[in-house]
Amino acid sequence: MSAPAKGLAAGTWVIDPAHSSLEFSVRHLMVSKVRGRFTDFSGTLVVHDDGTADTEAEIQVASLTTDNPQRDAHLATADFFDAANYPTATFKATGFKALSTEFSVTGDFTVRGTTHPVTLDVEFLGTGPGMADAPVAGFTATATVNRRDFGLTIDMPMADGGAVIGDKINLSLDIEVGLQS
Repeated sequence: MSAPAKGLAAGTWVIDPAHSSLEFSVRHLMVSKVRGRFTDFSGTLVVHDDGTADTEAEIQVASLTTDNPQRDAHLATADFFDAANYPTATFKATGFKALSTEFSVTGDFTVRGTTHPVTLDVEFLGTGPGMADAPVAGFTATATVNRRDFGLTIDMPMADGGAVIGDKINLSLDIEVGLQS
């Protein structure tokens, strides 16, 4: 797949989870947003000699936190992520489209065993020498998905109309990768 690999050396770039974040937000009670994040994830960006690239990531669903233990426990149940039966969510790129320092990455996103295409809007933040003299690179990415597309279909209607939980999930990623080989 063609990728905007300008500034990225060929090789395998690995996500540094200590310097990266995978966050989400969703409407709550029709008036506010609840935010959460996943704390256990991994992934690679493989840049080939010809400038094409492949990327994939894996998220441990049980690592989800909204800083509310009761809500987090409910999100792990079959009502939502069903973490016992579907412990991982995955993303595998299927295409890249360059737009200067920004680009889009389309890929197959799998949650609860259901796969749908998702497009990430990505900004390349640049490269640097890194702390251990191994090159690092940074990216930010955003996407919006519908939770129902992935089997998260619980309905919690409010008495006066609307729903406790919105359907649109906003994803926000801040990713640092380091060149491994």
